[in-house]
Amino acid sequence: MLAGQRVEVETPHPRAAAKQLAERLDGRMLESVEAVGKNLLLHFEGGFVLRSHLRMTGRWRVEPLGARRVGRPWLVLRGEEHEAVLWNGPVLELERGAARVAHLGPDILGLPPDLDAMLRRLRGLPGSRAVGDAILDQRVVAGIGNLWKAEALWEARVSPWRQLADVSEDELRRTLGCAHRLMRAGVEGTRPLRHVYRRAGRACRRCGTVIRSAPQGESARIAYWCPGCQRGGDEPSA
Repeated sequence: MLAGQRVEVETPHPRAAAKQLAERLDGRMLESVEAVGKNLLLHFEGGFVLRSHLRMTGRWRVEPLGARRVGRPWLVLRGEEHEAVLWNGPVLELERGAARVAHLGPDILGLPPDLDAMLRRLRGLPGSRAVGDAILDQRVVAGIGNLWKAEALWEARVSPWRQLADVSEDELRRTLGCAHRLMRAGVEGTRPLRHVYRRAGRACRRCGTVIRSAPQGESARIAYWCPGCQRGGDEPSA
């Protein structure tokens, strides 16, 4: 709604204010907004690009101009009739020229997704790396989060603990295809039924085995899986 307008920029949150975004962007035209994986790129006149990544807690909201709010948002962009408000924005980077997204892998939400390129990047990783950890790597595939990792692997009947070297091309392609389908449905307004994510201790809807969860990878993101129909790999002890 704000693209093509000159915007007033405010940074009520002190961590955002320290980046001097308002001083550098206030009064500039917001030329376009682009989604790349989980990154939102806001292109301003003068070659400035503001990159926003929401991680698990952030959210953007577009509201009527002057809407009442409680708390201190990270960033407010005011246009002619609406304002875009960023809450809990852990990643805000302003650059001039091309934003640093060249390191990102192909976008899982692409139409169509470049599965071949994703597979090449996955095969370029060490074969000992667990597939559940690998598909969260934004340098390999841009956009897959922990929820969709869990659900896509369950749909494909692949354990998150299997090493990449032990996962076939067909299994990887099926997993990525499931992630694309589930995430596109979410973008289009359909909330897919959760089968394993945050269902540890409950019965698998497919085979009845109790679902498990455990931290995985260097970032210790929680993996959810059914040991009955997602077999294999170096599963942590129960």
